[in-house]
Amino acid sequence: MILIGGECELATGIECRMIENVRELLKAHEGLKREVYLDIENSSMVPKEVIDAMLPYYNQRAYGNPTLTHKPGWEAFEAIMEFSQEIAKFLGCKTLEEVNFTPGETEANNLALMGTALSIKDKGKKIVISEIEPLSVLHVVDMLTKHGFSAAKIPVDSEGFINLRKLEDAIDKETILVSLSAVNHEIGTIEPIKEALKIVKDKNPETIFHTDASDAYGKIQFDVKELDVDLATVSSYKILGPRGIGALYVKEGVNVERILEGQIGTQKLWPGVENTPLIVGFAKASQLTFQSFRDNVDRVRTLRDRLIDGITRGISDVRLNGPKGDKRAPDNVNISFLRCEGEALTIELSLNGVYVSSGSACTRRLLQPSHVLVAIGRKFVEAHGSILMKVTRCHTEEDVNYVLEVIPKAVERIRGIVGSMEVK
Repeated sequence: MILIGGECELATGIECRMIENVRELLKAHEGLKREVYLDIENSSMVPKEVIDAMLPYYNQRAYGNPTLTHKPGWEAFEAIMEFSQEIAKFLGCKTLEEVNFTPGETEANNLALMGTALSIKDKGKKIVISEIEPLSVLHVVDMLTKHGFSAAKIPVDSEGFINLRKLEDAIDKETILVSLSAVNHEIGTIEPIKEALKIVKDKNPETIFHTDASDAYGKIQFDVKELDVDLATVSSYKILGPRGIGALYVKEGVNVERILEGQIGTQKLWPGVENTPLIVGFAKASQLTFQSFRDNVDRVRTLRDRLIDGITRGISDVRLNGPKGDKRAPDNVNISFLRCEGEALTIELSLNGVYVSSGSACTRRLLQPSHVLVAIGRKFVEAHGSILMKVTRCHTEEDVNYVLEVIPKAVERIRGIVGSMEVK
């Protein structure tokens, strides 16, 4: 047990030093003149409107179990149905039953891949993904290969676009599942999902097509009915909703097995008592995102371009990771700084009130480069010198101006330290 707020006798020596280091770092942040949070890949701030929508469902109404026959239970059931309908509408679902809530993107991807593999394993054992899928897809597929399934990982080009010819070559009569992200979570590549889906279904109409749309939902035009995908993952916090809630769209008629067992509530694929406040928050965040969708996207894209242009024009030896312009998600900025270690840069920026992430959100604490940057051909030093930033509708021009003021100084300081070490 580690007690950050108190004494640390119960922690190991290493943990005690870590606690003290964290305390020192937090103290160093006191008195910052401005703070700009750009680490939406890992977590997000929650706007006041979303919090206000959620609060009554904790202690005023609909706090019961939606499967029970009393007033709080009936209120919870009604709330879940009402707000599920909102999310279903924004996704473009045909029926409310196509929305299945999970605790997040990771769980939804696990359910999609494992649940599909279990349900149709008698039809084939081959799964096709790209090399740059999130770890909640890559790791599940690696696990399934240990249980008799096979995997084909399709390469991408230098901007992260999947090789459609190799995708076509990989599809055969044994292929039961294809999983390709609509937008890459790290470098913002908007994949040609419609073309990929047509290729897959033309070669094997029985193949189930899943897309992780967590970085597409609320960022680009995305409609499950229009695309005609079988499965799609979406996440709440990536549209400034609460953490701990996501959803898996399952097209009517597609069979997915549960991967967990327990009490079944209002939905059949994820057992347990539904978290009504989080569902309400997810729906409210969706409303705020889509009520002025085009204006929101245009505004975010303008901030993104200002940030990219300011960095690439103002700092030498930098590399933009991923495509430019409309082929890139409107919120995504991923840049490699040569002669600069990403973790050191994130700390330096943090000390000046700019909060970003280094490399992939899921690998940032490991001494290995991002698998996405490696897949697009970045060298080890380029991948390790990358930082990821995502802008939102809540950011301002003043925020971006401050970031452009802080980053050059931080890069210069880190490069100066690296240079002095090389001289020695």
